[in-house]
Amino acid sequence: MKHLKLILGLLLIVVVFSGFWSGKTKKEVKEENRLERVNRITTNNETLQLLYKYAPEAKNMILNSYGYATFTNIGINLVLLSAEGGKGMAHNNRTGVNTYMNMASGGLGLGLGVKDFRAVFLFEDKKTYDTFVRSGWEANAQADAAAKYEETGGAINAAETVAPGIRLYKMTQNGLALQATVQGTKYWKDEELNKN
Repeated sequence: MKHLKLILGLLLIVVVFSGFWSGKTKKEVKEENRLERVNRITTNNETLQLLYKYAPEAKNMILNSYGYATFTNIGINLVLLSAEGGKGMAHNNRTGVNTYMNMASGGLGLGLGVKDFRAVFLFEDKKTYDTFVRSGWEANAQADAAAKYEETGGAINAAETVAPGIRLYKMTQNGLALQATVQGTKYWKDEELNKN
């Protein structure tokens, strides 16, 4: 009996600290999720406006794509360790449905500082979009893209192919990023926010 109480006590501690029990009602959780979805839609719209400011040709590219995804990301470099975390959403241009997603990456690299950037993915077709949304995507070492600039500073062809059927724009607060580094980054569907 003593061992049973100990085991039940440990299980209770694991459940509480694992996030299964947050102390919030279903109604409170539902409202938090609704507000987070509204926040992501607002951030998506801000990201698109920022993109159109720096790369006006992107508007037609997005309208003509099967779908797109926007992500906001904060990266931190601490001497030899780098970590990034972000959130976003994918939008299907054919159905109008939004899918809420997360992203994360980590690695080793020399540096110190914090960077804030946004990424916009464009998907060529249904298969590529569906795979990204349903199965997630992990960028490999070949997924980096370099933006090309005219001598006058305007961006041309700044969206580069990072995988078959996927093009990417990456922006910092100063405009389009010269190098769109996405390697080692995992993108996945946020199961909680996509519940009805």
